[in-house]
Order: sequence, then C-alpha cells, then structure tokens
Amino acid sequence: MADLTALYNNHGQSIWLDNLSRAHLNDGSLAARISQGVRGLTSNPTIFAKAIQGSDDYDEQFNGLISGGVTPVDAYWHMVIDDIQDACDAFAPLYESSDAIDGYVSVEVAPDLSRDTSGTLAAAQDLHNRVNRRNVMIKIPATTEGLPAIQSMIAEGRSVNVTLIFSPERHQQVMEAYISGLEELASDPSEDLSRVASVASFFISRVDTEVDQRLGSPDHELCGTAAIAQGRLAYNNFLETFSGPRWDALAARGARVQRPLWASTGTKNPAYSDVLYVDELIGPDTVNTVPEATLDAYLDHGVVNRTVDTDHEATVRTLSALSQAGIDLGDVSEQLEREGLASFEASFDEVIAALRDKAS
Repeated sequence: MADLTALYNNHGQSIWLDNLSRAHLNDGSLAARISQGVRGLTSNPTIFAKAIQGSDDYDEQFNGLISGGVTPVDAYWHMVIDDIQDACDAFAPLYESSDAIDGYVSVEVAPDLSRDTSGTLAAAQDLHNRVNRRNVMIKIPATTEGLPAIQSMIAEGRSVNVTLIFSPERHQQVMEAYISGLEELASDPSEDLSRVASVASFFISRVDTEVDQRLGSPDHELCGTAAIAQGRLAYNNFLETFSGPRWDALAARGARVQRPLWASTGTKNPAYSDVLYVDELIGPDTVNTVPEATLDAYLDHGVVNRTVDTDHEATVRTLSALSQAGIDLGDVSEQLEREGLASFEASFDEVIAALRDKAS
C-alpha cells in the first residue's frame, strides 16, 4: 500500500483530491480523505455539474434562493461558494500546520470567460472576495487571454491555480506570469510574499489519448509515452525557472515556487496501469490531483519513489521520437485546450439549464 504521508515527507509530493460534493462534506467522506493524507482539493465546472444534478442535496437551498428572487445562475454560485467555503474550513488546520504550503481548495471562474482578460480578472477577484478564505485558490485557464489576469491576481496577493495547461511552452508563460506578478507585489516592502500560492495545472492523460490516436495503432511503441515525457520536461523547466538571481531575490522575500500540479491523472486507456500518471510523476515540489478511483488504486498498489526526473535524457529522446513519428505536440496542445474549454463550458451550460428548468 502507498502511504500519502510518506510520499510527502520523503519525496515532497502532495496528493490533492479532484472531487467535491455536498455529500462528501456532510457524510464525513472528505474528512476521511484528509485523514488518509490528502493535502488539498480541486474542483471544476464538470465536477459541480455532476454534484448538483446527481443528487437532491442542493434542492432545499436552491428552492429557498429562487423563492427569494435569486436567478438560477446566481443560485448556482451561491451553492458552489458554500461548498468551497466548507471545504476550505475542512482543510484549514492543514493549511495552518503546513505553513500555507497545502490545505488549498480550488474553484474555477465561469468557463465562458476564458477568452476575456478583463472579464476573467473581474470574476476571479469577485470569487476570491466572496469565498473569503485564505486557503482558496481561484482557477483561471492558461489561455493567452488568461495570462494577464493570472499575473494581476498574483500582483494583488491572491492565490491562483492556473488550469488547462497542455504544453511545456504554455507552462513557461504561466511561470513567467507568476514571477512577474510576484515582482509587482514585491514592490511594496510591506507585502508578505509567503502567503501567495500558485500551482500550474499541467494536464496529462488527455495528451496520451490524443497522441495515441494520431499514432494510428494501439501497438505503436510510442503509445503511452507522450504525456509523461511532457510532464517530465515541464518539471525540468520548473527547476530551471525557479533558480538563479531573479528568483532568489523573490525567495529572499519569502516567495514560494509555483508548483507543477499534475491534472487529468485518471488513466483513460484500460491497457495502461491505473496508477500510471501518479507513479511516473513523483518528485519534490509537485502536486498530483486525483479522482476518487485513482486515489483508491494508488493507495492500494502505487509506488512511493521519485520518478519525475530520474532520466532527463530519456525524456528528450522520447519527445524527439514523437516528433520524428509526425506528432506535432504544439498542435495537440492547441486542440486539447479548445476541447477542454468547450467541455467545461458545456458542463456549466448544462447545469444552468437544468437549474432554470427546476426553477420554472
């Protein structure tokens, strides 16, 4: 059995849970996960759509809000914010005991704002203010339009989970936005940089799903290699970026690195290990946010070994071989970003439509 506490203590990786519902908050499930060693939580529009549509746990609150004249869209945000606040409170002791390294709960801005810089920033600020918890992270997609909003949020001292990163190149831009935001914040000598946190959510399994399809055969020797290779390259870039004089000046003020967070780590191909995207990306200053089934599988038979940077030359060879095989990972990342944004927007639209039907 894998031990999440040993994973963190020995290898510096935090496991977060990629799930939230009111039932988890009320029936002790989340508290049990925290006792297992889970150190944070992420949510997204799809997770909330399933939670709200899949149970009657929200009906009483929703009906009360609608009776009070609240619109279905505003009622959705009331319900989401209540869940996020309760989850933040559940993780607050860990946030304090870890000196604000972990114990974070992430909530995403409305997905239809992903191409709107000013709209994203305004929504992120509002969501941060409404949740009003020190251990909340506001999720902002890593679109080109999202990058300035991310930098502004950091410059205001707000913690951000940058989501939907599919390429090392975009990840580099995300790290730059974080560091530039910290530099703006640091211009005020009274600011405490140690209480600003960020993770860069690099999506994993979806890359293999798309690349494997492009390779044309499930038996191709490069199947199942692209996602881990990209993640490992991103980690190497992370180590290089958060070193040297520019970063050292911020670190001297208490700044924390922007940890890579491995997202979409549930295995989609049944031919692969159900813990592939956990076992192969373990290393210091990283987070892996996992769905319930992957967490249970990892607890049952995962490994607790440092793997993310054991052979950088092999990573480079794999990426070169993929290029020689005709795989354009830049094109893959652009497609996956479009699909990821569309998926979250569809989930959001679906739950709002269902709430409107319920209110009528």
